[in-house]
Amino acid sequence: MNRRAVIFDLDGTLLDTLEDLADSGNRTLARLGFPTHPVEAYRYFIGDGVDILIRRMLPEDRHNEETIAEVATAYRAEYGRRWKEKTRPYEEIPELLDALTAAGVRTAVLSNKPHEMTEQCVAGLLSRWTFDVVLGHHDGIARKPDPAGALSIARHWRLAPSEIVYVGDTATDMETAAAAGMFACGVLWGFRSAEELQAGGAKVLIRRPMELLGVLDGAA
Repeated sequence: MNRRAVIFDLDGTLLDTLEDLADSGNRTLARLGFPTHPVEAYRYFIGDGVDILIRRMLPEDRHNEETIAEVATAYRAEYGRRWKEKTRPYEEIPELLDALTAAGVRTAVLSNKPHEMTEQCVAGLLSRWTFDVVLGHHDGIARKPDPAGALSIARHWRLAPSEIVYVGDTATDMETAAAAGMFACGVLWGFRSAEELQAGGAKVLIRRPMELLGVLDGAA
């Protein structure tokens, strides 16, 4: 394979987390007396870290730091209780990961989800496969689209960024890939549209996970 490694986003790319995220958000809002949202709204709320998620969930007139901190704390606790009630790998993700493992392709996960929860999700739902690096957001690294996390993974592998495919479902992911000098592959089974991914700089869009194998071979 011409491209030697893959960095995956997590939510909306490897795992369909939408309903657990939305249920956690809505239960938190309802308990604290705020209006809730349709599940589909969370497709556009998530992807940029918990603080921004909370801002998107809350009414605009409640965007003060005290309220955001209170809701964020309650949300983390709620999501911590229900994070795998409905969350599952997307269809064909197991087959894709099996194929990458068999081909000796290096893999990593880079998410804007908090680091400890990123590790928990991978360990709990993707334990059949070994990822070289699993990295979520923490104080030592900037959130995507800052390329710091992606570049730290490249250094860990001792690979040039151009040898790595970055796979994700949002413009944030595509912008991360571009900033890091990696090949940006957008997925159409996730949370956002083809138009958003293309605007973010996707070099190729795939509709099914197994299509990634052709991207690695340089066919796309």
